[in-house]
Amino acid sequence: MNAIIGKGSLETPLTESEVRDICEAALAPLPLAGKRVLVLVPDHTRHAPIDMFFHIIHDLLGQKAKTLDYLIASGTHQAMSVERIYQHVGINAREHRERYAKVRFFNHEHKNAAALATIGTIPSAEIHALSNGFLNEDVPVTINKKVLEYDQILMVSPVVPHEAVGYSGGNKYFFPGIGGVDIIQTFHWIAALITNPAVNGVKDTPTRRVIERGAALIPTPRLCFAFTVNDHHQLACLFAGDPYEAWSRAADYSAKLHVNYVGRPYQQILGIAPEIYEEIWVAGKVMYKLEPVVAEGGELIIYGPHIREISFVHGNAIRKIGYHVRDYFVKQWDRFSDEPKLILAHSTNVRGVGTFENGVESPRIAVTLATSIPEEVCRSINLGYRDYRTIALDDWRAQQDEDHLVVENAGQLLYRLRN
Repeated sequence: MNAIIGKGSLETPLTESEVRDICEAALAPLPLAGKRVLVLVPDHTRHAPIDMFFHIIHDLLGQKAKTLDYLIASGTHQAMSVERIYQHVGINAREHRERYAKVRFFNHEHKNAAALATIGTIPSAEIHALSNGFLNEDVPVTINKKVLEYDQILMVSPVVPHEAVGYSGGNKYFFPGIGGVDIIQTFHWIAALITNPAVNGVKDTPTRRVIERGAALIPTPRLCFAFTVNDHHQLACLFAGDPYEAWSRAADYSAKLHVNYVGRPYQQILGIAPEIYEEIWVAGKVMYKLEPVVAEGGELIIYGPHIREISFVHGNAIRKIGYHVRDYFVKQWDRFSDEPKLILAHSTNVRGVGTFENGVESPRIAVTLATSIPEEVCRSINLGYRDYRTIALDDWRAQQDEDHLVVENAGQLLYRLRN
């Protein structure tokens, strides 16, 4: 399928009827009668109307396709429970049994070798070229083997600025969405070496090129529904077709909707993490999206009383390493070369830009957690601590000025300096 079907508007959100029309027009030419269809969707940590897409796709394909299964493209996140999946797609257990009995739901298992297949290798010389010289090693491309067991893959793909690839979505739903550890670690570490402020909100990045190269090895036909949502979680655009082209169109809208330019940096920013960020592994997005507008020597506070964990999956590894600037790792590579690059990348993205000279680490800004993670844990992982109960949100909101900013639903919009 070459043509991209879709529409968008920065002023008027798409109606459900318009979304249905686009989905129907994109699916109509595909020979899916009696075929096995696999749908990739994000997990609950993304703002996206997955329930609407679930019902529309089922209406269009539920009777036509032989199988219509869903794979949660959770990357290295915690698996979703059955109850949470039902909430995610807008059904209950009875409806699953009676109306949607054909549909099966699967969590991605990035650490389960039996669930993965190797579809090729990106040679070191190519990785070196794709990464602008930041990395030079062979990268095996492993992916959830279910992509090889179906006749057609559909991707339901929200697009927002992203710390590791510039803009999320599109073929990112293969890597890291349903990828194996090697390629996930590769592009996250490349992005960390480049640094979050230089990657986030940039459309053409070395990491995106690695993802696209890996996706080219997938033999199964695929079609992507790429979209952006506005502040009210309504669709501002939807484009269907080739994953790269659909993603590219949606990313252009995201650049206009999801990047907030300000005139000067702030000395102190309070970023209020949304409820869907339940761990620092995800709530780090508050830092990723706000780091560019924190003044030198300033402070970013990640506020989230509901956050009780560093990471459900990677907590022990992060506690071992802590949070540090990039050069803390790079200039002590003999010490850290055997550590998982995915953990190193997360660590330095949360800690932010800084230096490491003569054994002294100097982060550009302070990063403070105002969560339910205990103070001793925060200090032990090299982050600041503030008791969230001492933060009166209404007072902070009222006291905003040219040096102080409160950001609601932080981690969604990328903030950048206008110049």
